[in-house]
Amino acid sequence: MSTFDDAFAVVLGNEGGYTDNPADPGNWTSGHCGTGQCRGTNWGISAAAYPNLDIRTLTQADVAAIYRRDYWEPVAGDHLPAPLALLAFDAAVNNGVSRAARWLQAALGVAQDGEIGPKTLAALAARAGDGATLCAEFLALRLIFMAALPTWSRFGAGWARRLCHLPFEAMTFTSSGPEQAEQ
Repeated sequence: MSTFDDAFAVVLGNEGGYTDNPADPGNWTSGHCGTGQCRGTNWGISAAAYPNLDIRTLTQADVAAIYRRDYWEPVAGDHLPAPLALLAFDAAVNNGVSRAARWLQAALGVAQDGEIGPKTLAALAARAGDGATLCAEFLALRLIFMAALPTWSRFGAGWARRLCHLPFEAMTFTSSGPEQAEQ
């Protein structure tokens, strides 16, 4: 299996199946509770992000294609060390691609433009061997953001469990980045 396949399995498990909780802004086509239609979220594909999709009937194959195109590729998953690729991918699905990219850039100490490109990847290469520190900083930035969300009181315990579990999942990933994509 590829790093994407491994990460997809983890994120799919984190996101779970279909839910249409009206207290979750992501379940609404407008992204705001009570506005638009409450079409739900299925495996992390939300009505807020994809208001024109039939969320309830998405298959895992549909979700894999969306995840790869809209989340994995924009966070340069094939060019990151596998543990960091998992963290960035999970954050992209759960919190948005731009935020995930900014957290990685902040952890690396580079300009935060929200796009992982050559400068971010060069900074990452310069920090080879510093993976645990980068992963911890990335997760700390994500936790700070999520704990400040107004929905933390309702969903925070689940989010905290997810963030605490991710490093253990990431430790099982053995590939080291671009060369994995070439296999």
